[in-house]
Amino acid sequence: QVQLVESGGGLVQAGGSLRLSCAASGSIFSTSVAGWYRQALGKQRELVATTTSGGNTNYAGSVKDRFTISIDNLKNTVYLQMNSLKPDDTGVYYCNAKKYWTGFNYWGQGTQVTVSS
Repeated sequence: QVQLVESGGGLVQAGGSLRLSCAASGSIFSTSVAGWYRQALGKQRELVATTTSGGNTNYAGSVKDRFTISIDNLKNTVYLQMNSLKPDDTGVYYCNAKKYWTGFNYWGQGTQVTVSS
């Protein structure tokens, strides 16, 4: 059974940085698109960034040039480096792996990110 475990969330002041990690129980990311999503209180879950095992990345417009997604295939871990954080970045951040052929989604349990003004 695939497990995704996030870590690295916390409370940070606006303008600060955080690095999220998502460790997979197996080599799921080699056959999936890996991504980070977030959900603010009272809002729908939204895409933040995705990457393939080959390093092809995609970002939401609101985080482009501030966030960087990366993948370590040997460690089965995906990272999200978040710089210049804003209060609007506050939410629960979820790690995701979407299988290439079936489109099946695996989700982590989420990690809270709170940016104070």
